[in-house]
Amino acid sequence: MVYYDKNGIVIRDLRPSDAQILTEKEIAQGWDATIDKFELRLKHQAEGKAIALAAEWNGSVAGYVNVYPDAKSGAFANRGYAEIVDFAVLEKYRRRGIGSKLMDIAEQIAFSYSDVIYLGVGLHSGYGSAQRMYVRRGYVPDGSGVWYRDQVCKPYADCRNDDDLVLYLSKRRGGETK
Repeated sequence: MVYYDKNGIVIRDLRPSDAQILTEKEIAQGWDATIDKFELRLKHQAEGKAIALAAEWNGSVAGYVNVYPDAKSGAFANRGYAEIVDFAVLEKYRRRGIGSKLMDIAEQIAFSYSDVIYLGVGLHSGYGSAQRMYVRRGYVPDGSGVWYRDQVCKPYADCRNDDDLVLYLSKRRGGETK
């Protein structure tokens, strides 16, 4: 399904052929990437657990994001809230509005399932642009502190500043915070 097609940007369902392309492009730009995450999202999409989206820029796959209508992990797990998971735009395609449009569509989909949506964002500098974008879009911290490997990181506990160290943020339809 195509959700958006204008000015060179296309937002559509993730396809099996995208998995290898995105994995190769992420590895080429120095990211720690495997095809597994894309195969998992495609499986969840086929099972009806997720909506996996891809973004194109002038015909080239440029990014992706996933919406889980009834998330089973994270700060708001099992509360009937939609979660936006694993958002990325490849570096060479940034600053063209692709990420904003991808998030617009992901939020529209998520809000069609719940009045509150949430996401986790990594804390290292590689997530800096995403952190800023989420704040501009009205997301606020959920108040549970940082999470490490899908669990609240207890005060003074050891953790590692890797992709598993996240802060959960939420947004309510209409802009009020949760």
